[in-house]
Amino acid sequence: MAQFPTNLKEAIEWLASFGEEPDGGVTRTLYSQPWKEAQQALKGWMEEIGLLTHYDSIGNVFGRLPSQNLNAQTILIGSHVDTVKSGGKYDGAYGIIVGIMALGYLKKKYGQPAINLEVVSFCEEEGSRFPLACWGSGMMTGVYSFKDISEIKDSEGISFETGMMAAGFGPSEFRVRNDIKTFIELHIEQGPTLEKVEKSVGIVKAIVGQKRFRITVTGESNHVGTTSMKWRRDALHGAVNMIHDLYESMKEYDEDLVTSVGQLFVEPNVPNVIPNQVQFTVDARHPNEMLLHSFCQHFSKAFQNIAKKHSLDIKVEKWHEVQPAQMDSELNEIIQTICTRRTISSHWMNSGAGHDAQLFSRVCPTTILFVPSHGGISHSPLEFTSAKDLEIGLEVLIQLLHQLAYNR
Repeated sequence: MAQFPTNLKEAIEWLASFGEEPDGGVTRTLYSQPWKEAQQALKGWMEEIGLLTHYDSIGNVFGRLPSQNLNAQTILIGSHVDTVKSGGKYDGAYGIIVGIMALGYLKKKYGQPAINLEVVSFCEEEGSRFPLACWGSGMMTGVYSFKDISEIKDSEGISFETGMMAAGFGPSEFRVRNDIKTFIELHIEQGPTLEKVEKSVGIVKAIVGQKRFRITVTGESNHVGTTSMKWRRDALHGAVNMIHDLYESMKEYDEDLVTSVGQLFVEPNVPNVIPNQVQFTVDARHPNEMLLHSFCQHFSKAFQNIAKKHSLDIKVEKWHEVQPAQMDSELNEIIQTICTRRTISSHWMNSGAGHDAQLFSRVCPTTILFVPSHGGISHSPLEFTSAKDLEIGLEVLIQLLHQLAYNR
């Protein structure tokens, strides 16, 4: 008989054993063998505590605590089972584990709920094997269809469809769920805010919108020693001015706006040759779409003006965009009341990273709760959250689900 975890700390280590790396990290990419073993183990654990389980056709795993009312809607709780390469033990895993443990506790203490309670282990969120993120929640919410994966391959040339079928799933008919009344996700913060403000729970107001751009600045290569400064078309000189202006212009906006230049490529990248082309990326994020749009327009126009001043050509390409997602204020107020009643310190904040909750906010009342991340570290073997903080998150979730599904 399989041995399943009996407490939260043990469960974190148990799930991390599927895909464990020598450096202490976890690699569990979509449809890989460690991924298959983890999903099957989670399904077994759900069954062991008395939940009704099933896979859908793409590999999401569900465990249901059903209501006596056959027409009842469903409160869905969960997160994603996949990881980045040598990622941490808590990202995604925590949200699944607390969902299973909360339903097990409620079933044992209160029996059947008035509304179906269901935990999900989403098959994928990270986009770390195939260049597509939030596949599990995206299919459930109708954002994706099988058409979206028709030409996608991983780094080894394996098609998305081939990888999925090798793991024993789709493509086949997929029904978008229309019974989801509420979606709730618990997650480690993946940032330093809660630790710095010394709070136990983060109540997320919004998940920020994201816009990513690829900027190509083109000038002219020539000999460093023989070309006068006044005659140069130095692409790197122009790009440096653009990047400086980008960060300076942020001072005109509020502190929720963040941006970064994450990649920079210089050609020909030779010490004694004037660069003829520079390509760099800009990632900008904010919870308000209008403000984010305004900032992106501003820096794009500024870049054009700088390019003109330096006699350079410029191309600005937007290659990724995600709309901000507002979390449900009524759910958050209930969470705040629970925290106040149980003297749990809380902090209202935004999420600077994307999550499955972002997709569900399009179709039903949704919220995401954070617990602190030690040092703000995530996507790393050094990712860590204390057992005390993990337990506090579970306590809040149990109280929230009890209020939503039993007090009726």
